[in-house]
Amino acid sequence: MQNIIEIKNLVKIFKDSAQEVCAVNHVTLGINAGEFTAIVGPSGSGKTTLLNMIGGLDTPTSGSLFVDGKDISLLKEKEMTTFRMHHIGFVFQAYNLIPVLTAKENVAFVMELQGKKREEINQRATELLEAVGLGDRMDSRPAKLSGGQQQRVAVARALASKPKFVLADEPTANLDSKSAENLLEIMERLNKQEGITFVFSTHDPRIVAKARRVITLEDGKVVKDEEIL
Repeated sequence: MQNIIEIKNLVKIFKDSAQEVCAVNHVTLGINAGEFTAIVGPSGSGKTTLLNMIGGLDTPTSGSLFVDGKDISLLKEKEMTTFRMHHIGFVFQAYNLIPVLTAKENVAFVMELQGKKREEINQRATELLEAVGLGDRMDSRPAKLSGGQQQRVAVARALASKPKFVLADEPTANLDSKSAENLLEIMERLNKQEGITFVFSTHDPRIVAKARRVITLEDGKVVKDEEIL
C-alpha cells in the first residue's frame, strides 16, 4: 500500500514564561492509504497535537512530516493553507459548520474555494449528503439539525475536496450513543467501500473497537502500535 503520511523524529515543544512542555516527543511512524487508524492515550498525551501537525494546523518544533511525498513542515503559511485545501479533510469535535449556510452550502464551500465548476460542486455536494444519509436535509441550516446530523454534514464536507485522508479529532465526543454509532458506521463504510483513509484522535472505545490500527501515546511518545486483524 502507498504510504501517504510519513512522520520522522517529530517534536513539538510549547513554551510559556514558566516552563517548556514537550507535547510530542520524537515520534516516528507512517500511515498507509486506506487505513482506519485511531490515535489514543490519556489527556495530555499529545494525540491532538500530533493530529494538528499532520493536518498542518500546528508547526513542528523539529523533525519532518511528509504528506503525499511533500514535507509540509517546510511550507509557509499560505502554501500550507492551499495544500490543506486540496489534500486534507477535517472533522472536528465541535462540528465547525458555518451557521448561516445550509448543509449543502457548507459541503460546497471548500469546492468553491478550490475553484470547481458550479455543476460539479452541486453534484458532489448532493452525492455526499446522500451518502451520509442527509439527502432530505440539504437545505437545512445547522441550527435545525441535531448534533449527529451536523457531524454527518462535517464528514461530507471533509470529503468534498477529495482529500488524500481525513483527520477526525474526537468526532463522537459531543454525540449521544446512537448518533455516534451511526456516524462510525458511515465512516467505516466510506473507508471500506471507497478506500478513504481515516485517522482519529479519540478517547472513544467505540472508535477503537472499529479501528484496524491503534497507536497509543503517553507523554508525547508512541508506546504501542498495534495492527488489529
